[in-house]
Parts: sequence; C-alpha cells; structure tokens
Amino acid sequence: MSVTGGTTTARLLIRADDAPVDIPRVPAREAAERELSKPMYHESDPNLLERALDRFWEWVDGIFSAASDATPGGLLGLLVIVVVVIALAAALWWRLGTPRRTPTGGDALFDDSPRTAAEHRTAAEAHAAAGRFAQAVQERMRAIVRSLEERALLDPRPGRTADEAAAEAGGPMPDQADALRAAARSFDDVTYGGRTADQETYLRLKDLDNRLERTKPQLSSAARGAAG
Repeated sequence: MSVTGGTTTARLLIRADDAPVDIPRVPAREAAERELSKPMYHESDPNLLERALDRFWEWVDGIFSAASDATPGGLLGLLVIVVVVIALAAALWWRLGTPRRTPTGGDALFDDSPRTAAEHRTAAEAHAAAGRFAQAVQERMRAIVRSLEERALLDPRPGRTADEAAAEAGGPMPDQADALRAAARSFDDVTYGGRTADQETYLRLKDLDNRLERTKPQLSSAARGAAG
C-alpha cells in the first residue's frame, strides 16, 4: 500500500509482467462488491422463506430463554409449568365440554312434528336400549314437558326452551324444581353444548318423569277457583 499526493491506494500485482499497478481504494472496493454480487457466490444462500423461519425460531428461542431465566428451575421448571397448564386445560375441557352457546329463538325444545308424551317416552327407551343416551336424554326431557302440557300444568307454547319449561313447571311443583332445572341443564348440555350422556344421566330424567306423574301439583288460589 502507498500514499501518493495524499491519496490512499491499493497495490495489486499483475502476473503478466509482474509490474505493480496502483488502484485507488474506492474503485477497488466497488470492483470487489460487483464481483461478490454475482449469482455464483450466492447459490448456497438461504431463500426468503428460510430466512423468515430462522428469524421466527430465533424469536421463539429468545422467548423461551427469557422465560427459563425468570422461572425457578430454569428450562426444566418452565417445562413443568407448561405441562401443568396443558393438563389443567384438558381437565377443564373434559369437565365442562364445549362451551355452551346462549340459547336463542332457534333453541326450542320441540321440533315441527309434535308428538305425545307417550311417543317421546317410547323414542327415549328405544335410544337408551341402543346405547344412544344423548338422544335418550333429549326425548325423555321432551316427554316430561309434553306430559306437563297434557296435564294443563304448562300452556303449550311453540318455541319454549327446556330452561323456560323447567322454571315454569317449578311453580306448581316446587318440590321438583331443582330436579327440573338439572334435567334442563342435561338437555342443554347434550343438545347445544356437544356433551355426551351416560345411562346414569338418562335414568335420572326417567326417574324424574315417573315422579312427576305421581306428584300432585300445588295450584294457586286463582287456579283452584277457576277449577272449582
């Protein structure tokens, strides 16, 4: 390297005649950059997707590193916490099932083909015998409500939900109010919440249906006067 007239230059040897040639530094750098920009030097470079993935995994690694530094026990402690959280989430999902949606006008207890309480009971028993307890629960709840309508303890009303029927039926049958609400919840769980039902659930509704048939309603004074 030499300095001539205050200008820094780079000295290169040309093998043809071994004569030294002085090239200014800036043009030499530009020539090197042009040479290195040729595709032949970048055939092994990662593509855009690979670079993005590398950045992503660096970011994830940074998060885990920071979390493990802040967690007692380091990385092992962090893994234990993650496993515990996953286990709790799985337990809640198993216990609560799919989140229930808010009942709307389309959540009517009965469909467009009305049947008698006896017909609903027959359908419920057929489903239970086949092990289809979710459908059995639905039909038994419909039998309960239809029976109350047939006994004039509930006014037949299109669009009534299981919860509404249970709340209304609890008036003339206060001793069965809690059981009616529980039956309505079971109906909602299997109908709208995606939950499964078992034989025990179905037998509870069947027993409630039988008890209601034997229960004498407590009519209000106005209702007793109208009946008299």
